[in-house]
Amino acid sequence: MKGFLSLLPPTFPALFLPRALLSHYRRHPLQLLALAAMIVIATMLWTGMNHLTSQARASLDQSERTVAQRQQVMRDDGRALVVEDFVSLRLAGVCIMPWLEVTPETGSRLVGIDPLAAHCFGAGTGASQALDQPLDGKPFVDMHAAASISARDSHLYLLTPETTQATDLPGGYYLKTFSASPDTGELGDSFVLNLEALGVLVLLITALLLRSVYLLGLAQRRDSFALLHRLGVPAGRVQRWLALEILVLALVSVVPGVWLGRWLAAGLGSGFGQALDGLFDIPLYAGQGQGWITPVLVMLAVVVIACLGDLLLLRFRERFSLPQPARAALAIALLAAGLAMAWLAPSLPWVFIAVALVFAGAGWLTPAAVAHLALWRAGRSKAPLARWRFRELAVLVRRLTLPLVALQFALAMVLAVQALVTTFEDTFDRWLGQRLEAAYYIEVPSGTDGHKAAAWLTGQQASAPGLQWHRVIRGKAQLADAENPGGPQVDVLAVAPVGSLVRTWALLEAAVQPWEALASGEGVMINEQLARRQNLGVGDSVQLTLGAQPRALAVLGVYPDYGRPVGEVLLNAATLPDNFDVRFESLPVTPGELGITQITSALEQIWGVNELSLRDNGTIRELATGVFDQTFALTRAMTLLTLILAASALLMMGWVFFSTRAWYFRLLVVWGMSQREVAGQLQRLALLLTGGIAVLALPLGIWLTWVLVHRINPLAFGWSLPMAVYPAFWLELAVLNLAIGLSIAALMRRQLGRPAVAPVSASALMGGER
Repeated sequence: MKGFLSLLPPTFPALFLPRALLSHYRRHPLQLLALAAMIVIATMLWTGMNHLTSQARASLDQSERTVAQRQQVMRDDGRALVVEDFVSLRLAGVCIMPWLEVTPETGSRLVGIDPLAAHCFGAGTGASQALDQPLDGKPFVDMHAAASISARDSHLYLLTPETTQATDLPGGYYLKTFSASPDTGELGDSFVLNLEALGVLVLLITALLLRSVYLLGLAQRRDSFALLHRLGVPAGRVQRWLALEILVLALVSVVPGVWLGRWLAAGLGSGFGQALDGLFDIPLYAGQGQGWITPVLVMLAVVVIACLGDLLLLRFRERFSLPQPARAALAIALLAAGLAMAWLAPSLPWVFIAVALVFAGAGWLTPAAVAHLALWRAGRSKAPLARWRFRELAVLVRRLTLPLVALQFALAMVLAVQALVTTFEDTFDRWLGQRLEAAYYIEVPSGTDGHKAAAWLTGQQASAPGLQWHRVIRGKAQLADAENPGGPQVDVLAVAPVGSLVRTWALLEAAVQPWEALASGEGVMINEQLARRQNLGVGDSVQLTLGAQPRALAVLGVYPDYGRPVGEVLLNAATLPDNFDVRFESLPVTPGELGITQITSALEQIWGVNELSLRDNGTIRELATGVFDQTFALTRAMTLLTLILAASALLMMGWVFFSTRAWYFRLLVVWGMSQREVAGQLQRLALLLTGGIAVLALPLGIWLTWVLVHRINPLAFGWSLPMAVYPAFWLELAVLNLAIGLSIAALMRRQLGRPAVAPVSASALMGGER
């Protein structure tokens, strides 16, 4: 053979091997196109997700650095700070940075800063680095620009480094902690972590799909590899050329995929930015995107592992193999440990470890259990064809364990994500409805007396059927107890009267007649976030500093709050002290027969203003729903695309399974069955395989849904969601699996008409299992 090769032209050996390997794609161009398209689409999806999550993480980190370890200067007399205070403090040698928060009539909150003043903070605090960005309104603007904005609310803070001591201040001032937003540490990280988990899901489905198509090609090229070996080409050389082949294909496909992913991130960025700002009061900073190197390297690694992992796995499989009883015992132990840990885990990392243990145990145990069940069912079947069908199913499950398990995981995660998103949407819609129960929302003008409007509305109720209203006062309070006098701040939501507009609120936990007790001033209600963080419940006492007066108030109820993750207390406005700092006041009103025009005209006369700020709550609800839809647009898109990828993977894998067993199926014709009867048997086998995957994914998906809504979501966001399942979606997946099974059977029916091939396996290139 070597003498024969020596007679060839000198250039022939160099071109012989690559031409021989690439000849497969000349015969099967659709396989090459499918591989390239899958790599491009997968790269686009993962790059877009990674681009957004990197922006979100940078925004969270920068926001934390901006307000971390800060303190503010306050006046002893309680008056608001003005520019003269800043000047006098700087002349006294105190390092001060002005921080002017303004809320425009339309748009999001802006912060006016003086970058020159920030530099005195020094490198130790990180202030100058945190604020070293263009003042482009996202959210930081120049101090002069912020002061010139027509705003409905503004507040000046004077920040000073943590190194400043109270003795450094001149007389008439004192220090107080400052925070521009609630602590987002675990909240923000877990929000981004959920998005990153979706990115991992995309990579999992991508690897599954790529592996299916590539192994189909390897199975079809088995004879070509054997012929090359007979011609004297070493197996290692063939493997090196195969690795080079897939690397070149990946590089050619990944680059346009990264470009499309950045385009996808730009298209979804506005909605995601609104979500981040709405949930955590943190803007999505522009220009924080990731480069090209990371997505290119990640996708190259995914492609290489998915397509060439078997070649590496074959070398180490014998060393790490365990006996079947030991594998089963280990799988059961992992499954039990994961289930117990998921129930008892005190924090997010332990919950994720528990999920990984459950998936590992289920992935290790499921294939063996299915194979044993199929063999047991075959032994109890009297019909020869039924015995053949179940034994064939056991063979397929044993030989192609990894793709089946990966697809089971993908379907389970799709079920869980769909249930989480749908449950959150339904819950948020109900919560938004109760918060916007009134038809209109009237802002009390600054400097006016809300008591006069309340007195007039009270006098109109007797003669105006259908009139419903209450006064809402918003402000801040401080939690305090004997161990921690200066506790965290919470939002105060004070209403009066406690009428029908709030009595319809759903409560997670409540005392006897809670609304009556709240109306009589016997206590407060708290939101779920505060209850979880402070470990409070009905009957407990919460220490609140309202104004300058510490008070102990009983907890009358716990209500769900799916808005910003910040603690909130609801109380009767009549119980507020006179020195309570009112930051905002409004009047939710349902006018009934009186009409909103008559109400606004009367209030304008009472307050002596020419125009009121009036909002239609129907419009507000529509806008809020729009923001919510944008918040989960990315999740919905990822779920839909994951379903498409999962369906494609199932179709391709099923085709791979049956194609590599076509030689054995042809034996049924040899034994006397007609082509039509063989096609019917293949159809039943295909439906048994695809239906079995859906059935196996169902319990895992339900359990994962429970983990998301009752474990991960409360630990991550501070609120719980009702556990809900959606059998209609299960039916959709069942119909999808049915359609894929029928498609596989139809493809195999066509393949039966082609010449028979030697038995090969998609997971091993050394023959098949009879």
